[in-house]
Amino acid sequence: MKLNSIGLSEKDSKSLSEDLNELLANFQRYYQNLRGIHWNIKGKRFFELHPKFEELYTEANLNVDEIAERVLTLGGVPLHTFEDYIEKAKVPVGKNISQDEEAIRLIVDSLKELLIIERRILDASDESGDEGTNSMMSDFITGQEKTVWMMKAWLAEEI
Repeated sequence: MKLNSIGLSEKDSKSLSEDLNELLANFQRYYQNLRGIHWNIKGKRFFELHPKFEELYTEANLNVDEIAERVLTLGGVPLHTFEDYIEKAKVPVGKNISQDEEAIRLIVDSLKELLIIERRILDASDESGDEGTNSMMSDFITGQEKTVWMMKAWLAEEI
């Protein structure tokens, strides 16, 4: 087995960077959705939700950068065109959403898709001994599970 400069299998690193690129595409769509609902939210909960959506898109933007840098660390090239994001993303598209419950449901649905991908990457990075990717996925999962719980509580729904 040939190892790269950070001591990981080149084959595993290539596979993980491809998985991370899938996550990157989905995070970019999630980020755009958050920007859209931040800009377009209306109604009596505007003052509550507008800053919350900004908090979420700021965090998503940081995660996008972290994912892209991890792809580079593993020797890959991060996706960086909308064409690539459209082709690879599974996160639902939120267009012209201005109502609070619809916005919150979009966030929950988007995070569900991200969590599925992240858990798959977590398992693969664990198998390959890639602690850097594994730690990043673990941190993402922990934060997103909490966000899902809070959003479901806001909706007065069970997890």
